[in-house]
Amino acid sequence: QVQLVESGGGLVQAGGSLRLSCVASGSFISINFMKWYRQAPGKQRELVADISSGGNTNYAESVKGRFSISRDNAKNTVYLQMNSLKAEDTAVYYCNADVRGYRRGVIMNSDYWGQGTQVTVSS
Repeated sequence: QVQLVESGGGLVQAGGSLRLSCVASGSFISINFMKWYRQAPGKQRELVADISSGGNTNYAESVKGRFSISRDNAKNTVYLQMNSLKAEDTAVYYCNADVRGYRRGVIMNSDYWGQGTQVTVSS
């Protein structure tokens, strides 16, 4: 079983910065893609950014130039540096990981989610 634990959320004024972290723990072989999603009240969950095991990144248009995703493979951790925050960035931010490991004796890729961390940007 794999656990993802996010941290770093909070309340910040518009224009400010926050850094989210997500640590993966448990028994697994490797972690492929790591992603950050967010869900605002009354809206669908949306992909914010993702990063491959090799460090290739992708961003939603709404956060390009303001957010930066990175990872430390030795620590099984993914980060989301959020700068120039806007009120519309307010949401619960979720970490997601595509993890390769054993399930019922078979090697397979499985999808895991963190519990979410609240980010609130005041205007």
